[in-house]
Amino acid sequence: MNKFAEEYKLVKDSKNGVTGDDLREGLTAVISVKVADPKYSNQAKDKLVSSEVATAVSAVVSEKLGEYLEQNPKEAKLIIGKAVLASQAREAARKAREMVQRKGVLTLTSLPGKLADCQETDPAKSELFIVEGESAGGSAKQGRSREFQAILPLRGKILNVEKVRLDRMLSSQELTTLITALGAGVGEEKNFDKLRYHKIVIMTDADVDGSHIRTLLLTFFFRYFGELFDNGHVFIAQPPLYKVKKGKTELYLKNEQALEDFLLASVTKETRVTRSNGAPVTGTALADIVKRIKGARRVRTQLDKRGDARISAQFAEMGLTEEDLRNKDKLELLEAKVMAEVTRRHGELGQAAAEYKQDAEHGGWEMRYPAGVHGVRRHTVINSDFIRSSEFKELRTISNELKAQLVEPLALEHGEDKPVEVQSTDEIATLVDELGRKGLQIQRYKGLGEMNADQLWETTMDPAKRNLLRVKVDEAVAADQIFAKLMGDEVEPRREFIEQNALNVRNLDV
Repeated sequence: MNKFAEEYKLVKDSKNGVTGDDLREGLTAVISVKVADPKYSNQAKDKLVSSEVATAVSAVVSEKLGEYLEQNPKEAKLIIGKAVLASQAREAARKAREMVQRKGVLTLTSLPGKLADCQETDPAKSELFIVEGESAGGSAKQGRSREFQAILPLRGKILNVEKVRLDRMLSSQELTTLITALGAGVGEEKNFDKLRYHKIVIMTDADVDGSHIRTLLLTFFFRYFGELFDNGHVFIAQPPLYKVKKGKTELYLKNEQALEDFLLASVTKETRVTRSNGAPVTGTALADIVKRIKGARRVRTQLDKRGDARISAQFAEMGLTEEDLRNKDKLELLEAKVMAEVTRRHGELGQAAAEYKQDAEHGGWEMRYPAGVHGVRRHTVINSDFIRSSEFKELRTISNELKAQLVEPLALEHGEDKPVEVQSTDEIATLVDELGRKGLQIQRYKGLGEMNADQLWETTMDPAKRNLLRVKVDEAVAADQIFAKLMGDEVEPRREFIEQNALNVRNLDV
C-alpha cells in the first residue's frame, strides 16, 4: 500500500507512510486457511503461529491486492486517503497524549490549577467530585473534607466525545484537565494502577443542563475509561431538590416524589374522607388514594398529547370499551353522558359533537372531534387504537377503582376543622396538597451554587448522610448502541428514537 501511495504521490512524506494499524482501522476481514498440522500461540488457540501459513497468506494478499490497486485506482486512492487521515489522527493523538500524560508521580505542582486536591495519597480512600460550574465548585471546596475529598469544577458543557476522534478529544482543555486529574493516562499508555481516586462522583444540578453534562461525562468515561465502571469507581451524587422548613424544623428532600410523599404523610395522619359506602378513609389508605388520583392526573397529561384530554379522558373515566365502539346506539348514549359532564366542567367545549366514521379495520366506529370547533384544542380521535393505548387503559382502571372506593357524597375533615364537602375525587388531592403546604416554607434549589457550603456537605458530600448512585454497565452491547444512537453524529437514528418515545416522556424540563 505504501509503495502504491508513494508511486502515485498520495503521501507527502514518504518517510512517514501509513502503518498496518492505519489501514486496518475499521476493516473486517475473513480468511479461510486449511492447515494439516496447525500450531497455536497458547492453550486457548486464539492465534495461529504456523510460519508456512503467514508466508502463504502474505504472498496471496500481496499479489491480489497489488492487482486490485492497479485495476481500481479510484477506490485505491480512497483507501489510501482514509489511511492517511487515520495516520494524521494517530500522530496528533500521540502529540496530544504526551501533553497530558503523568510524568512520574504526580505532585501538587503538576496537577491542574482548578483542581482542589485532597491530602490523602491512598487512591482507595480518595474521592474526586466533578462539579458543574465555578459557583458550585466554590461551595464544594469550602464544604468538603480536605482530608480525602478533591474538587474539580467544570466550566460549561464538555465536548461530546462520541462525535470526535481521539486527537480532537485531547484538544479539549476541560477533558485534558480531567484526564490529568485522574492520573491514569489515556489511550495506549493508560495504566489504572496510577488512578488517583477510586471514587469519582459526578455532581451536577438537578435540571436539564445538569442532566446533559452528566450524560456527556458518562459518554466520555464509557468510551475512554470503561474500566472505571467495571471496577465500580463512578458514582452520581444525589443533591436535594427541596428544603422544607416549618418553625425551627428543616428537612431536605431529594425530588418531587419525596416532597409529595412527605406532604401526604404529614397530612393524612389527621385527615379523613367520609363516604357513603363505608368507614372514613384516613392514614395510609388515604395516602394511597391521593397517589392514585395524582396518577390519573399524570395520565391525562399524557393523553392530552394525543388529542384534547378534556374530552378523551372523560371517555376513559366513563369506562368506554372497544365493544362499545361496535354499537352505534350505545356509543351515542355514552357520548351524550360524556359531553354533559364536559359541559359541566368546561362550558362551551361540551357543545362539540363527534363526527362518526366507520372503522373498517377493526369493525366498529370511530369518533372525531375537529380542532377549533367549540374550543377543541387539537384534533381528537376516539377509536380502537386509542382505547388500546396504555394511557387510556390505565386511566380507565384508576377511575373504576376510585368510583368503587369513593361513593358520593364525600366530605374531607382535617383535625378539628369543619368538614368540607367534596365535589369530585380530583378535589380530594387538591385539598390534601393545600393542607400539606400550609405553614411550610418550601425552597426549590435550581442549582448547587444556591446551597451554602455547610448545606452541600450535610446533604450531598458527608459519607455518613449522603446517598450516591453507583453506575454499572450490565449490558455492554446495549450501552454501546444507545450511546452511539443518542450521542453520535448520525441524526436519523436519534430522530427515530425521539419520535418513538416522545409521548412517553414523564419528566420534561423546557
